[in-house]
Amino acid sequence: MPSPITHKLAVEESDAGERLDRYLAARLPELSRTRIQELIEAGLALVDGKPSKGSHRLRGGEKIAVEAQDRPPTRAEAESIPLDVLYEDDDLIVLNKAAGMIVHAGAGNTRGTLVNALLGRGQSLSRGGDPLRPGIVHRLDKETSGVILVAKNDFAHAKMGEAFRQRKVKKTYIALVEGLLKEKRGRIELPIGRDPYWRTRMAVNREKPGNALRPNASRDKPQRASGVSGNVREARTDWRALAEVDGTTLVEVQLHTGRTHQIRVHFSAIGHPVVGDTLYGGASQIRVNAGTGRHASKEREGVTLPPLGRNFLHAARLGFSQPRTGTWIDVRASLPGELHEFLKRLSEALGEDSKRIDAVLVPYL
Repeated sequence: MPSPITHKLAVEESDAGERLDRYLAARLPELSRTRIQELIEAGLALVDGKPSKGSHRLRGGEKIAVEAQDRPPTRAEAESIPLDVLYEDDDLIVLNKAAGMIVHAGAGNTRGTLVNALLGRGQSLSRGGDPLRPGIVHRLDKETSGVILVAKNDFAHAKMGEAFRQRKVKKTYIALVEGLLKEKRGRIELPIGRDPYWRTRMAVNREKPGNALRPNASRDKPQRASGVSGNVREARTDWRALAEVDGTTLVEVQLHTGRTHQIRVHFSAIGHPVVGDTLYGGASQIRVNAGTGRHASKEREGVTLPPLGRNFLHAARLGFSQPRTGTWIDVRASLPGELHEFLKRLSEALGEDSKRIDAVLVPYL
């Protein structure tokens, strides 16, 4: 392993008061923000010879030394983590992933993953692909809960991978989005690629001819994307409104493609970000009954709900053919308690009985 590089910096008076982590991110572009945080947490960023926190406010004249060691090799490791198994046979295991759990190890994230939990269960998994992703045929975002399918062997992995590519797998999500959608149902067809200015985000491409919202898709508050880079791929999201709750809409979503952050990107692009999704323009907290929703009262100042702490997005159902027998299998994951409780609090803040929302949620509880 090559010797670590030590970066030495002197703080100018004009930089006094700046946070250490932000200062280093601006001056060491060869290191990602995540890597800088890792080095700080490991005590490898010294200010006047002493390890400092990322929140440390700099003073003019301080000397900074950052020892940029290489990351240790990332690998999947067995951990004893409880799993919620929804379906299992000799070829597949289908799980209900909790929000906050990462599917597989990656840069800066090696512990507490779904793959680690499966390995800790002693689970045999397909090995034909990336060694960090044994068994993983498709993924869910960290803050998205719900149904995820895993292959136990290479045969099942190949067959299910092809089924996803040919769009023979039925994927149904439940989401709460900001704003009131004008139509009862719609379709969003906008290609998705990497946002060139914000590498952790995806973006839609509105410039390609023929790519637009279908006539029955919402056009409320359209937002112009910042552009896309790299491999831009077609993406289609169909949705159906289930209920309106003040200034939000509960929707059932059918994914016909499986692009990174697809639902979040598409709804943000039409001006209706997923509740709790601050990465794509969602508010950190929802304010209800403040004269903005159809059921709001302009005489009231409104109520601000506590932060949800995750995205209101749940993979509720997955339908697929068993790879060996062809038998159609339909697996469902109930709406998590924290999402159901959030809807209840939203209704109560409006002075409304939550039974109206529960009635439309019957298939998902």
